[in-house]
Amino acid sequence: MRFLVDRCAGVTLAKWLRDQGHDVDDAGEWPEDPGDAAILRKAANDDRILVTIDTDFGLLIFVDERRHRGLVRLPDCPVAERIAIMSDLLTRHEADLEASAVITVRAGRVRISRSRNSDD
Repeated sequence: MRFLVDRCAGVTLAKWLRDQGHDVDDAGEWPEDPGDAAILRKAANDDRILVTIDTDFGLLIFVDERRHRGLVRLPDCPVAERIAIMSDLLTRHEADLEASAVITVRAGRVRISRSRNSDD
């Protein structure tokens, strides 16, 4: 799968995804942070699922109806826990990820949503 990992999700998660064989663009390697709207647009244009901790992307997708290729919103927790959650999502929700779903993980619960502006 193709991912864009937001700075807040961390370089370690981006490296882990690469080690699993995924194509990863790590925003932490960019010279500057262009802002949430530009990050979401780049992920959509590059056909990448955005992985973040930031809650603002949900507003961009559902309120502003911005185009996207999918979103994974992980909880703000230690990186080892984030990796474990992402591993579980890749195993149990691969079809949802491929279908451009918006997946939010909070307090041990996984919520899967669809929006009208996904690329599928």
